[in-house]
Amino acid sequence: MDFGVQECKKPQAEACPTKPMPNLKHSALNIFQNTLAAIDIPLSMRRKLSRAGSKIFVNGAPLDLAAFDQICAVSIGKASVAMARGLAELLSPDFRTDGIVVAPTAGSDLPGSFRAMIAGHPVPNEGSFMAGRAILDLLASTNQHTLFFFLLSGGGSSLVEFPLDESVTLKDMQALNRVLVTCGASIDEINAIRKHLSAVKGGRLAVAAGAATKITLGVTDVPEGQESALASGPTLPDPTTVLDACGVVLRYNLLSKLPESIRARFEQPDSIPETPKAGDPAFDPRRSAFQILLGRHDLFHAAHHASESAEFITICDNTTDNWPVEKAVDFLLAQLGALKQANPGKSVAVIADGEVSSPVTGDGVGGRNLAFVLDGVKKIAGRKIALLSAGTDGVDGSSPAAGAVADGETLGRAQSLGLDPVDFFRRSDSYTFFHALADTIETGPTGNNLRDLRILLAE
Repeated sequence: MDFGVQECKKPQAEACPTKPMPNLKHSALNIFQNTLAAIDIPLSMRRKLSRAGSKIFVNGAPLDLAAFDQICAVSIGKASVAMARGLAELLSPDFRTDGIVVAPTAGSDLPGSFRAMIAGHPVPNEGSFMAGRAILDLLASTNQHTLFFFLLSGGGSSLVEFPLDESVTLKDMQALNRVLVTCGASIDEINAIRKHLSAVKGGRLAVAAGAATKITLGVTDVPEGQESALASGPTLPDPTTVLDACGVVLRYNLLSKLPESIRARFEQPDSIPETPKAGDPAFDPRRSAFQILLGRHDLFHAAHHASESAEFITICDNTTDNWPVEKAVDFLLAQLGALKQANPGKSVAVIADGEVSSPVTGDGVGGRNLAFVLDGVKKIAGRKIALLSAGTDGVDGSSPAAGAVADGETLGRAQSLGLDPVDFFRRSDSYTFFHALADTIETGPTGNNLRDLRILLAE
């Protein structure tokens, strides 16, 4: 992975400053880089499943691989290639895993025993339907002597799809997606509808696996307790009901906006099959287990360790998850100030994760992480503070960057180039602002998909 701040390239005649980056920005970047290294997926799989001979440990309980005639896997999501590689490395050379990897782009280092499929994200496409059908066909070939791994990460909801009613077409599903993401419904409300129309969501892949032993491993950016939101919960009991899905349609006045084949279902709710619930034999704990491979706790732990190793007194705070970006910046800077006041003469850090809300108000290039740092530029001007915000998947919004970093000198450098942070924020053009200053963080896709990470440092 080529990690680092992008090179200083500015098409205008006036060149970017060549002054070396202040230490606090370097420190923030190093903490972010070391955090990414610590949440490496194959490494995490070896550590958490801790294979000993023919046994692996799932949620601390031993599972004997030698007891099965066949081991299969499907890996779905932005981290699917890394997860498949990690599983293959964990089991080799004694056990072979055959399976399917579904990703939004082609990946490298895919184990030879896996079939690669490219599908649509954030909107399902023909590849998504092909992947859904291929996975269902593979599951149909399993029996009680099969061990099946489901490797799930973010983006799986669109990457793998197949309608429960085969009269529903791909165009219908794409039209449904457009209606749902623009109606104002929450992700939980959107998933309630998706799950009740899909043959692969809301626990239905677990049912399709029949008598096979099923192990689901998740790399998730969803909060604890909401694991069924990961890839729309294909192997977990569905907490939503047909009544919930109908309620969303009514609440947002969606019926007339739905494609005809889907509208007909909601006009006759009794025709919509209920999703499998807790207590269904598919979720029998003797044959089914779910374990978070990497989640919020792992991200916080890695970032906290990296920050303290760099000799910063550090606290972690996830209070600002889903807050408006301006409010989140103010709150976290106040936390940083209080921590600094309590530790005079010491370098301090606040680590935060989760998403912030940054509505698009212009036609620029950017994302919520870049917007977070841009909002903070004037607020930290002249102070010995650095702000970093970046996506652990390496992508932020419409930009090619993961995020950006700024310090107390950023405003002055910007003004010397005629750049007004308020104007760039208003036009949702945060990437252009930080690119001109050589302060974007461009890792490329990391093959991981945990939550956004924010690092605030003061000395």
